[in-house]
Amino acid sequence: MTSQRGAAAPTSGTQDQVALDEVALDQAVSEVSARRDAWAATPPRERARLLERIVHDTYEVAEEWNASACAAKGYDPDGPVAGEELFSGVGTFMRMAQAFRQSMLDIATTGRPQYPGPVRHKPGDRIAVQVMPASAFDKVLYAGISGEVWMEPGVDEAEVKADQAQAYASPADHAGVSLVLGAGNVASLGPRDVLSKLFAEGKVVVLKANPVNDYLIPYWQRAMACLIDEGFLRIVRGGAQVGAYLTNHPLITDIHVTGSDKTHDAIVFGVGPDGARRKANNEPLITKPVSCELGNVSPVVIVPGEWSAKEIEYQARHVATMVSNNSGFNCLTPRVIITHKGWAQREEFFGALERVFKTLPTRTPYYPGAEERRSQFLAAHPDAHQIGEVSEGTMAWTIVRDVDASNIDDICLNVEAFCALTSETALDAASTTEFIKKATDFCNDVVWGTLSMTLLADPRTMKDPATGPAIEQAIADLRYGSIGVNLWHAMSFVFSTTAWGAYPGHRANDIQSGTGFVGNAFLFARPQKSVVRGPFISNPSPAWFATNANGGQVMRKLLAFEAHPSWLKIPGLMAAAMRH
Repeated sequence: MTSQRGAAAPTSGTQDQVALDEVALDQAVSEVSARRDAWAATPPRERARLLERIVHDTYEVAEEWNASACAAKGYDPDGPVAGEELFSGVGTFMRMAQAFRQSMLDIATTGRPQYPGPVRHKPGDRIAVQVMPASAFDKVLYAGISGEVWMEPGVDEAEVKADQAQAYASPADHAGVSLVLGAGNVASLGPRDVLSKLFAEGKVVVLKANPVNDYLIPYWQRAMACLIDEGFLRIVRGGAQVGAYLTNHPLITDIHVTGSDKTHDAIVFGVGPDGARRKANNEPLITKPVSCELGNVSPVVIVPGEWSAKEIEYQARHVATMVSNNSGFNCLTPRVIITHKGWAQREEFFGALERVFKTLPTRTPYYPGAEERRSQFLAAHPDAHQIGEVSEGTMAWTIVRDVDASNIDDICLNVEAFCALTSETALDAASTTEFIKKATDFCNDVVWGTLSMTLLADPRTMKDPATGPAIEQAIADLRYGSIGVNLWHAMSFVFSTTAWGAYPGHRANDIQSGTGFVGNAFLFARPQKSVVRGPFISNPSPAWFATNANGGQVMRKLLAFEAHPSWLKIPGLMAAAMRH
């Protein structure tokens, strides 16, 4: 196998050189540690009140937060891209807070979160609990979209209910001090991880911001002021030296990392030859629990069919959005598009995809190391298609076509590009059903990572008596923590009632996409993966599509709705969504 696999090696920004102030760090850890028992004794209804305050305070700071993030990433704060940043950076955090708030109220009333259901039996002795739509509002705002959490094999519904919200059955037994090492790409990731640790696991938290996101700390402090005021949260800054000090701090009981598998290995096994030896022997330096979300070479599998011109155009905009979102700096950005070599519309689709990219302004590669990572892919594939007008400080949209699927060492199949780049590989198959099986095996056995993937298939193919069941079997067999069916898998991250994390089972010395789940607002004990589904074509197109010029206005209305849900806001929100 290739000597280089996994996510991009961590690259620190210029703010990494924060002096190590052990006294200040000790104080931050000690202050939250002193409040761990008080948090454990905080009843669910009081926790719901705190979440209500967090939603209010986040909405109050949202525009300032968004403007600062847009400035850091080179976006026009009044342009359509600002809507993308507003929702992914602020809105998903507010949605998670609202989802946890409802679960707190349910626990206070009935003893456990009340998932909407139904519960369905799936292949492999598994059940799937429908968790989306989670409310009457969701049925309107996300019409045609559903989400399920699949449980590990052998778990029945009685066990699901009995094991929900374990941290609330015996709060004192779950008390602890979590260190959250925040990601540097998406503004909501660190705060979302804080909510998961506090409200799902019952821990107090020290959040260390990634140096790339240091500028967001003032907004996070205002958004989560009630947690800070009560001593349940402290936010610190610093680079690898600060992180190393905190991971080894005796009062820290567990760690959560969002970032690179390389970062995980440095924390758990150490660096250099000694770290490599310890990893090979599975002899960790850190023995406290470590959960993590570490990236993926996310695939998009296109099941061949006879697509109309409208369907080709829609799915081209869909895939272009997946790639362009956050300038490609997402762990869930598609990195390899898997097609049938004999699909008659293969070139038509990629022609449409490139035309969409030509309409999207190129963006600033704000995340450190992007140019270096991209150059590695271009060195391996100098014939890559580079699309869009490039001015100083921007990066072309890049597609590497016709990656040899038999070359399992190819960088496109093994390394998360983490920039505005994706690739395509085509598989030979005698039939559509054979392609579905081959694509499933290829994703499971060749493509690196197990975090997330999307499968696109037209409704005729989905209903076909041969290919329909083959697709459903593929969904069951794919070893990914989140799967999108005709819907970008990122929506599993957005919804929060679904669970977000790697497919379970990775060992510490082969961590790949990580271990553990965040989100999971219904507090299931043994999720295996989430599956989100949408219509092959939505009308109107989703506001989060990169081609939606009105996306900023829609997202502001959606944010106002998330802050204070009301049926009175629905007509205005729907009217805005109809305008493109």
